[in-house]
Amino acid sequence: MKPSSSKKSTSTAVDLMALAECVEKFSTKTVVLLGDFVADEFQYGEILRVSREAPVLILKHRETNLVPGGGANAANNVATLGARVLPVTAVGDDAAGEALIAHFRRKQVDVTGVFSVKGWTTPTKTRFLAGWAHTIGQQVLRVDYEPKSPLPDAARKKLHQRLLANLRRADALAVSDYGFGVATPETVREAIGKRSSAMPVTLDARYGLHRYAKAGVNSATPNEAELEAEHRTSIGKNLDELARAGHATLSAMKLQALLVTRGRHGAALFERGNCLTHIPVHGSDQAVDVTGAGDTVLAAYTLALACGASPLEAAHIANIAGGLVVMKRGTATVSREELLEAIRGEASGATS
Repeated sequence: MKPSSSKKSTSTAVDLMALAECVEKFSTKTVVLLGDFVADEFQYGEILRVSREAPVLILKHRETNLVPGGGANAANNVATLGARVLPVTAVGDDAAGEALIAHFRRKQVDVTGVFSVKGWTTPTKTRFLAGWAHTIGQQVLRVDYEPKSPLPDAARKKLHQRLLANLRRADALAVSDYGFGVATPETVREAIGKRSSAMPVTLDARYGLHRYAKAGVNSATPNEAELEAEHRTSIGKNLDELARAGHATLSAMKLQALLVTRGRHGAALFERGNCLTHIPVHGSDQAVDVTGAGDTVLAAYTLALACGASPLEAAHIANIAGGLVVMKRGTATVSREELLEAIRGEASGATS
């Protein structure tokens, strides 16, 4: 790896074998995942013809696939990476909610913290993919189903109680806020404030990152678009603007580290002391599908910190995991074995 420039001279160099040893420890860790469970539904169909009623494609339905999305995808990634995950969340008493609970039961994940709320709607993103019989389907439409009302106070109280109980046996807390009301700065602040010992508290917030400024979060993993929205700016190729926005967020939120994912441009890690490290993208810069990649980054980054990795080491592990998952179609996960193979492959390439 080549060192890259930054506000303060830093290097991307890390001990790759140390990263592998860290990943091997994932199975010894427990992560509490507080966040919005989302159902990612994929409707696959074959193109029959163009409708005579309107200039739209007619699809012959072939299959439906529902997988964990949002915070559920982050929890799914934690489990697939070999760790124990304790999700704390709410779903609706509907088919999508039942499907998510059933998925995690099959993976032997403790779902006692997943509360089914009567009258509420499980956030669901339904994607319609069209293609011919022997081609890869392309997304032609997405329909979102969202809760029409906030979580009831009774459900929120249950979530808070379960969060406190689960944190007693956890090595880290990951917060996945997709804006549906399960995760709030107040809930995180109250829960962290009642702990007697410190732990990594990571955050992936789709909206309003800075709302968590006084919640006890010590690391965050926004993508570049989310950082731009927070500062009402455009970054693009302007690395000075990236540095300005990143350091401003790090300071405003009093974080130990801020990991900004930048798609084909890799990632940028901000740390205290005016440090900025640019990490090149892992693997190909031509992603197949970026759906849910941020959830994978949150899971891998949190687990690495829980294992005692430095923010730079954790960022490298998360960057590699993210590089692997964007080469898969749909909402996907990365296994511990895949991650280890990629790290060891990079290590052998560096020494050859």
